[in-house]
Amino acid sequence: MMNWIKCAVGAVAIAAASVGAAKTTWNLPAGYADANFQTQNLRWFAEEVKKATNGELEIVVHANASLFKLPDIKRAVQTGQVPIGEILVSLYGNEDALFEADMIPFMAAGFDNSRKLYSVQKPMLEKKLSAQGMRLLYSVGWPGNGIFSKAPMDSLDAFKGAKFRAYNAVTARLAEALGAQPTTVQVPELPQAFMTGIATTMIASPQIGVDTKAWEFLTTFYDYNAMHPKNAVIINERNFKRLSPEIQAAVLKAGAQAEKRGWDLAEKAATSAVDSLSKNGIKVIKPDAQMQGDFERVADKIIEEWAGRAGDDGAKIRSAMRAR
Repeated sequence: MMNWIKCAVGAVAIAAASVGAAKTTWNLPAGYADANFQTQNLRWFAEEVKKATNGELEIVVHANASLFKLPDIKRAVQTGQVPIGEILVSLYGNEDALFEADMIPFMAAGFDNSRKLYSVQKPMLEKKLSAQGMRLLYSVGWPGNGIFSKAPMDSLDAFKGAKFRAYNAVTARLAEALGAQPTTVQVPELPQAFMTGIATTMIASPQIGVDTKAWEFLTTFYDYNAMHPKNAVIINERNFKRLSPEIQAAVLKAGAQAEKRGWDLAEKAATSAVDSLSKNGIKVIKPDAQMQGDFERVADKIIEEWAGRAGDDGAKIRSAMRAR
């Protein structure tokens, strides 16, 4: 009897261990606040994967740069420190100009043009990431970027000498083209940077203004709708290949659904974020024809510079966007 009990207990222990081994947990670092629509879409995606795999794959989202700082996430995925992560694609423009295509002001202004840009850029990104051992799962644009400021910025002269918050090479170049001084500040540090005078103006999505409660340290938002930078969810290919074919299919399906859902959320967030800024005391201004034209002329130079740096990929993207 004692031997039978021991065998039974051993069998239960082995079965329990097998069940535990069957479950895989992936940590997913992300750079934005939990209430942000991009982060909420990540959580939706993770839940869909969990349901579709009956819990065999659980993806844990670590928001607000709590696991890795935003600029470090791509490297963490590429080196296998984490199997999956969400990046801001344009942060890696110094590595390859292709990554910053969606960040070039007025090359793809508005959601329709932004979606078109993505359709052209996507296979190029997939090829580039694949060569680095990663897979592009899905990508979602942000609401159109505009200028936030502590003081009126109603002419190009107002930018001369201003401390312009930059977060990648393109925004730093834009600051220089406007005659401003670029200063690198990541999202979690924005309130302190503006309150201490490290920065006085920036170009950003209205959603970032809401996430950081910009009304506590800024006064005005100029709604240029200049460009729609994209986030992307990327996977380490080795980790992906370790999944069963059934779980791989579930991840790909949930990713495709999250991409469609995310773009829809972005369009809704564009309206709600601008409304929220206004309701909380930010003065929302639609630039007049003079301001818009001046800004676009500055952007034209940046577009041409970028197309030259981006080589064949840049030429294809520029040609496609000119044909719109």
